[in-house]
Amino acid sequence: METTTKNGAGIYNVTLKNKKMKHKLKLLTLALSMSCIAHAQTVDYSVVSVPEEAGADFMKMTKESDYVCMPQVRRSGNRLDWFTNRIIDTSKDGRSIAFLSFRNGKTNIFIKDLALQGSSRQRTNRSNVIDFSYSPDGKQICFCEALGKNNQVFLTDAEKGYVCRQITSGNADFSPIYSTSMKQIFFTRLEAKSSSIWAYDVANNYVSSYAAGINPCPLSNEKAFICTRFNPEGRGEIWKIDYQTGQEDCIVSDPMHSYTTPMVSPDGNWILFVGDGHLANGNKTYLNTDIFACRTDGTDFAQLTYHAADDLSPIWSTDGQYIYFISQRGDANGTANIWRMKFLYNK
Repeated sequence: METTTKNGAGIYNVTLKNKKMKHKLKLLTLALSMSCIAHAQTVDYSVVSVPEEAGADFMKMTKESDYVCMPQVRRSGNRLDWFTNRIIDTSKDGRSIAFLSFRNGKTNIFIKDLALQGSSRQRTNRSNVIDFSYSPDGKQICFCEALGKNNQVFLTDAEKGYVCRQITSGNADFSPIYSTSMKQIFFTRLEAKSSSIWAYDVANNYVSSYAAGINPCPLSNEKAFICTRFNPEGRGEIWKIDYQTGQEDCIVSDPMHSYTTPMVSPDGNWILFVGDGHLANGNKTYLNTDIFACRTDGTDFAQLTYHAADDLSPIWSTDGQYIYFISQRGDANGTANIWRMKFLYNK
């Protein structure tokens, strides 16, 4: 994995360097084939919103000087690939937002006070952090760092110091997230020919395998998590895995679309996720990533964003009334920032 810069913003760049890395690319990003023309129109990034997004009340939460990392979206012919990991999160008191920022040749977690809107402060002092999340009590941050050819999961204090504790030693671990009880930390592990969801037992200091998939997100009221799985055609689906009973249910699937990066709402009733969108312009189609939502049983499916810019890494506000996400909208140069929008389906 490489990190590059564009217009002052860090951009995650998962690059195929050899055949061994090819499998990792398909799992970290989403390999997608479509029978349409990509890049058929020029994106006007300066537009904040489009008519289909009326009432969402978009607000930009960061500045260009925050150097927010933009998960890479790659268009090649009729393919659309994107980085699926979560790279923003809100503090549990809802007062600040954490994000990945590329500065001085390194990618680290920075925190910004949402009310003061001042400068952001650095929270980690590493070289190449690739994703992270807060603990439910807001006291810890678990994150993944790329170390040479491997990715490892670490823990650090959410407020002070740079001391970190490594908790995994697999070849490629990423997408760490605490269980709601804080007894486990779920994460994804890439293996020889597959990806699976593992858990680190906090009390007993061991890891165990749970199910196939990536991007786990625990449900608060049951021993289950939501995750992404890829079907035989390589399209992402949203699944619910009950790790107590072993029951596995596909919640969202579409033969022509892909969906990744699920996040469960604070009340446990809704799921946010990223999917591919199609914008038609005459007989041509432009591919981009948008934000979608549905209930945890897959009903009330809704597309939330329609902008031609790519919208990625959505998370909930602590009260479930708003959604934060990364987008290049609202900036003529396409610089990435964190945006907030109202969640209009919360009934």
